[in-house]
Parts: sequence; structure tokens; C-alpha cells
Amino acid sequence: MLWRRKKRKQVEIHPDEILIDSENLPAFDRDQFEGRIVDPIGRRSFVLTGVILIGVFLAFVARASTLQISEGDVYATQARENQLSEQVIFADRGLIVDRNDVILAGNERQSVSDDFAQRVYSTTTARGLAHVLGYAKAPAKDSSGNYFRDSFIGTDGVERAYDSQLSGQNGMNLTETNAKGDVISQAQVRPPVAGEKLELSLDSKVTGALYDAIATRATDSKFQGGAGIIMDVQTGELLAITSFPEYSPQALSEGNSEALEAYQHDTRQPFLNRAISGLYTPGSIVKPFVATAALTEGVIDENKQILSTGSISLPNPYDPSNPSIFKDWKAHGYVDMRHAIAVSSDVYFYEVGGGFKDQLGLGISKLDQYFRIFGLGAETGLFGFKEKEGTIPTPQWKEQNFDGDIWRIGDTYHTAIGQYGVQITPLQEVRAIAAIANGGTLLTPQLLASSTPEGTKLPFTDHTLQVVRDGMELSVEEGTAIAINVPYVHAGGKTGTAQLGTHNQFMNSWIVGFFPYEHPRYAFAVVLEKAPAGTLMGAPAAMRAFMDWMNIHAPEYFQ
Repeated sequence: MLWRRKKRKQVEIHPDEILIDSENLPAFDRDQFEGRIVDPIGRRSFVLTGVILIGVFLAFVARASTLQISEGDVYATQARENQLSEQVIFADRGLIVDRNDVILAGNERQSVSDDFAQRVYSTTTARGLAHVLGYAKAPAKDSSGNYFRDSFIGTDGVERAYDSQLSGQNGMNLTETNAKGDVISQAQVRPPVAGEKLELSLDSKVTGALYDAIATRATDSKFQGGAGIIMDVQTGELLAITSFPEYSPQALSEGNSEALEAYQHDTRQPFLNRAISGLYTPGSIVKPFVATAALTEGVIDENKQILSTGSISLPNPYDPSNPSIFKDWKAHGYVDMRHAIAVSSDVYFYEVGGGFKDQLGLGISKLDQYFRIFGLGAETGLFGFKEKEGTIPTPQWKEQNFDGDIWRIGDTYHTAIGQYGVQITPLQEVRAIAAIANGGTLLTPQLLASSTPEGTKLPFTDHTLQVVRDGMELSVEEGTAIAINVPYVHAGGKTGTAQLGTHNQFMNSWIVGFFPYEHPRYAFAVVLEKAPAGTLMGAPAAMRAFMDWMNIHAPEYFQ
């Protein structure tokens, strides 16, 4: 039988088919599909997933079409009209108070809708303090209503000197508003920080009273203006400092154009801080310094007497028949140093200043040296204020200012009595008097309460300064400063009258000194500026009126 062999198809046998029914020899974890055959994902699943994804994509496309095309203008307008803006939260400016915590410059909101509190200067408690306080310019907007200045700016006085301490730090709001201006949301991202409180050494009521006394006397006696200062001789702190006439800090802070124009046309110069920047011929108030120099240099003994017959005469080598006459304001007879200070003998100080016959003189170089030792003709160092230096005349100064003219002995004489080219400020004078009162320390003036004293020890003996103080005591008891010889406080003083004008037709009137005499605590200087020559009631009368007020209202300063 013919066997026909049927050819068998060869099929590859995979290992998993061989082992599919075998035991789980390698110990696979079948719950984790180890050693098991898993069916592949079916085609239907892929199709279903694809359909879902296409549906989601088409939904996004449809929504985007709605936002961008059919409702695009609506949403664009809404985006423009809903604005997110930064808004300044204005910090309150720091308070300025006096030594008794009386507010001199504060803040006040007129209504709750105000962006910031207005600066307010009290017309009562800050009277006489305009030049010291100064003023601050308020934040300002441009024509579009946007702030181009978002803080107060101190412009004069303490407001300018201590602007960084007073300014504080503005805060910030983020605000979202719609087209109607309605606030949708608001968040404060930075709170404001108020400026520091500044406590001055000044007593506002004492300053106001000093201002009133100066203003009254200046008006009644036809002086153009005046200034006054009271200084603690131990610390340099200013108890009072004032200048007449003054301006209104409130009007300038508010930008009152009418007031500004009036001030600019006022011939009395109300913007001039006479106490600090006013330059005045001092006259006889320099004599205590000349006396100190003369004793220190040994040109005269304190007990030596010089005769004043009303003038001294120097020969004129070019015209013997026409000698140079240097007049005293009256004949005083024989006077020693203490009495020369008391009666303000010009002849005595001509001779110790420039020399005469057998009496030695300091000479102009020594006069210049000692005036400057006392701080005259130089800035005092009062923090933050613009001072004037002044002038102490010297041969070099004369040569430069008078077409090379030479220095003469008469120039020395006049310089020794505070005339000729001598110009100083009231602040320079009061610190120099304080140095005589406190035993020889030239202090830096301070306007902040509880300041650390700063000063320079001057090269004078206690005895020398005591002689000068004795002379100033005699001046009050029986001399030119007798106007302040009062029963309620014992003081030392010195007056001065300086001639002004091409024909000496005007005068300045001074009084300086210290109190109490037994243990000096305060020095003072008062000047009244430019009255007709021969005016009898000047600075001494103003100081007397002020001291009478103090005796009633502030006697603690006389203790």
C-alpha cells in the first residue's frame, strides 16, 4: 500500500506555551501578574478614548471661539474698565512740641475724604516761632490729578533741618475699581509709618512773651525789626529764640499767594531770621570780650584807672592844627576795668584796644584773635540752619574793601568799641556771653531738648572772667543796664548802641547779659534794629518788660 505521507506544517512553539500550564516554579506573584499571560488592550478601548479626547478639544475650541469672537468685545471692555491701581497712604508728619510737650506743629484732617492730614501751626502756642519752626510744603497733584509730590517737604527752620525725622514713611494700597469707580477689591500691602515726634528745648510761652516785648518796643520806638535769644549757659540749649517781624507758617504751607506777595513787598524783611542770619554792628556789647583779652594779654591791670574827659586826641602829622578826636559818649572821670564795663567808657576801651600814650593796647591782630576765640564772626554750629558769619575788620579786610586803603589807629579804636566794620549775629553774641557766664566754655547752640552739651574750653582764668562778670553786675546795679535792675532776680548785663547810616542817622540798640548772677543759668541777647538816632527806649526797655512778664508767669527760670 502506497502510503502517502502527509507533510505536517511546522509551527514554532513559544516558551510561554510550553510553560503555561506548568507549576509556578519561580514563585511568581500572580496577584501582581507575574508569570501570567494578560490579554492586550482591545481596539475598542483606543477608539473610545480617542472620541473622548476629541470631544474635550472641540469643547475648548468652542469656548475659545465664544470668548474671542462672539463675546470678545464685551470681555475686552471689562478688562479695560476693571483697573488695578497703587494708592499712596500718606504718613502723618511728626509732631513738633516744646519742652513742656505743647504742640507747635501738628496735623489735622478737614474731612475723612482727605488724602492726607494738613500741617497745622498754632497761632497761639507757636507765636514768635515762625523762623524757628519754618514750614512744610504739602503733597501736590498735577493737572491730571496725579501726585507728583507724595510727601511733605520741609522748607525752612526745624521743618527743613529735621525733615528726614519728621517725614515718616508712606504706605501703599492696591485697589481694583470698575468703570463706575466702584471699588471691587482693596488690599493694604504696606502700612504707613508716622514721622518722629520732635521735642524742642524751647519754652513756647517764654518765646511768645519775648516776641511780644520786642514787637511792642520796636513798633512804639520805630525800630525796623528785632530779635531775642535766651540760652542755657550749661548745655547750650535755647530756651527762646525769636525774630520780629515774622511770617505765617500756615499761609506759606498752604501756598497762600496773597500772603506771599505781601511778605515780599514788606520792607521790614519778614523772611529774615534776624536771630541767626541778621548781621548787626554790635557797639559796646563787645567790651566784655575786649576786657577779657586785655587782662589775658597783660596790657592792663584790672585796678588801673584811666581818665575819660569825654574824648582823646591824636596828633595829625599831616595837619597839626587839626588833630584826630575820638569821642566818648560822656565824660566818666577815672574808671577801672569793672567800672569801665559798667558805664561803657569808650575812652577806656580805645586805650586798651589800640593804646594811647603810655597805655599799651591790644592792637587789631589781638582784637581779631580774641573776637574769634569768643566765636564772633563765625558760624555757631546750630544744626540745620543757614547762618551768616559776619565780619571782624582787619588791615587785610580794609585793603580788599576800600581800594587798598591802609589801616589806621582810629580803625583799631572803633573796632575796640564794636563799631567800624564789625558785624555779628545775635546768636554769636549770646553764646559768647554764655562763655563769660559759665566760666569759659564756648557752647554749640542746641534746639533739641536733652541734647548732649558740646563746647570748647577757652583759655581764660576764673579770675579774669570774674572781673568781667563783676563789671556786668555793676552795669545793672548802677550803669547803662540799670533798666533790668529788678528785685526779683539779680543779673549781669551790658548795653550797646551802634550808629548806622552815612551820617549816623540811625541806630541799633542792644542788651546782653545773664541771670541769676550768683549761679548763672541763662544768657540773653536782644537787639532792636534801625531806629532814628537818639531814640531813648530800645532793647533795655524791651528786656525789662519781658523780665517783668517772666516774674509773674515763669519765675522758675529765675531760680
